[in-house]
Amino acid sequence: MTERTAHPTRAAQAAPHQPDPATAPSPAPAPAPVLHPVGRLRLDWPRSFADRLTAPLPGVRALARLAREGAVRPRPEGLRDIPLLPFEPGPLPPSGPDTLAITWAGHASWVLRMGGLTVLTDPVWSRRIFGTPARLTPVGVRWEDLPRIDAVVISHNHFDHLDAPTLKRLPRHTPVFVPAGLGRWFARRRFSRVTELDWWEAAELDGVRFDFVPAHHWSKRTLLDTCRSLWGGWVLTDGSGRRVHFAGDTGYGHWFAEIGRRYPGIDLALLPIGAYDPRWWLSDVHTDPEEAVRAHQDLGARRMAPMHWATFVLSSEPVLEPLTRVRTAWEQAGLRREDLWDLPVGGSRVLVP
Repeated sequence: MTERTAHPTRAAQAAPHQPDPATAPSPAPAPAPVLHPVGRLRLDWPRSFADRLTAPLPGVRALARLAREGAVRPRPEGLRDIPLLPFEPGPLPPSGPDTLAITWAGHASWVLRMGGLTVLTDPVWSRRIFGTPARLTPVGVRWEDLPRIDAVVISHNHFDHLDAPTLKRLPRHTPVFVPAGLGRWFARRRFSRVTELDWWEAAELDGVRFDFVPAHHWSKRTLLDTCRSLWGGWVLTDGSGRRVHFAGDTGYGHWFAEIGRRYPGIDLALLPIGAYDPRWWLSDVHTDPEEAVRAHQDLGARRMAPMHWATFVLSSEPVLEPLTRVRTAWEQAGLRREDLWDLPVGGSRVLVP
């Protein structure tokens, strides 16, 4: 496989200044970064990425309020629709070098096939993850039915996005693209082709480009590693210019418009729509369905596929509500119904040139 990586200037890594939109001139296009060989871990990352937070993390008072209200799971009536959650597994569609195909395995896990590669996003094939009940729906694609995995992208280190038992199933030579500061986690598990990227840095594998982009979120895996690694999403671009934005886990904010400016012509945005209630607790880090539609519009994407719902119980909204609300928001925005790829778990769609 051929591999290249890009490293922007220090200025390009900094969060952009937010000018007054009424007086600010149109921003110049971001310069294309220079590509260099990949597969190396960096040891010079900052000790903390807390300065990248969009909003402060909750403090003791917020935690006490959450415990007092007990609003961490849906009420019994909100769980009644579990049998109605869409689950329709099917065979992976045929895919060639000129085809873009996606299959939703559940939560933020996609089997993405583009440019002749098969890429997994935040793969979680476990029945249960730390701190949550078991899955509401089975995994949409059996592990043994997967083709050879050419690459994996990770958005951040939370347990519902970075699942050690699933990653243990992969050959250790699988190329893995991870946020800054997370490479050592993979190195300790003997992965040999790990590429760490900062925001706005990129890597290229066999003609498919992987750009790491900002998100409104945070990172933590143990009591002592809050924001010690970065978080973000990915823009994948194949040789013919088709683009997919995988948002990972994120709240709504200014980064979507900036990503759309730097990466025009996004063909498909994979955006989270669940785990949003109560809003006072989760609005900074998880988009609700209406915000996801707004993010899609900010990105300038042609199509949207919802994710991050119907899999794990992480918050208090009724389990089927994200789907009904995103469909309503999409219609109210006047967008074409065929451009909302609201797939069932296990469902696939193909974009043919």
